[in-house]
Amino acid sequence: MTIVLIGPPAAGKTRLGKRLAKRLGLPFVDTDAVVVAGHGAIAEIFAEHGEPYFRALEREAVAEAVARPGIVSLGGGAVLDPATQADLASARVVLLTVRPEAIAARISNRKRPLVTDLESWKRLVAARTPLYESLADYTADTSTRPIETIVEEIARWVEAGQRTEDGQSTEDGQSTEAGQSTEQGES
Repeated sequence: MTIVLIGPPAAGKTRLGKRLAKRLGLPFVDTDAVVVAGHGAIAEIFAEHGEPYFRALEREAVAEAVARPGIVSLGGGAVLDPATQADLASARVVLLTVRPEAIAARISNRKRPLVTDLESWKRLVAARTPLYESLADYTADTSTRPIETIVEEIARWVEAGQRTEDGQSTEDGQSTEAGQSTEQGES
């Protein structure tokens, strides 16, 4: 079983992913960490080689990670690649969301080359949200609730084997404070 965590920068995918993997007894892979281990800091890759070069490295890391059972944390932009989107069709996908007021401290570490301040984060999230929602089988907001609570909710969802087939967003199109499985709806 492969569980993939997607969402905007600073949503907590790595932190939550490590704990979810431990809770479920599965290996954990952070695709950004794989790229960094093999090629250096992401900000430096962007500066020296540009975003397309980074996205190619990222795509390799994603393809390898999602091919094996485990918990996989994707970088915020990994889902932009059509091949990654296709890979996610065979995985269970969890979208982690976060409200702008909760991320100011999280984005101040300068490790995110496409996010330099809160306004750039908001623009990036607004552009990607429809794609994130279209790929997600389950959505959980990480803004204020304890991480262990979120981990436990996702773990219960995984263990229950709940999965939708086309990954529509929640019933009202919004993330909920408590995570929930997405509902099907005709477009």
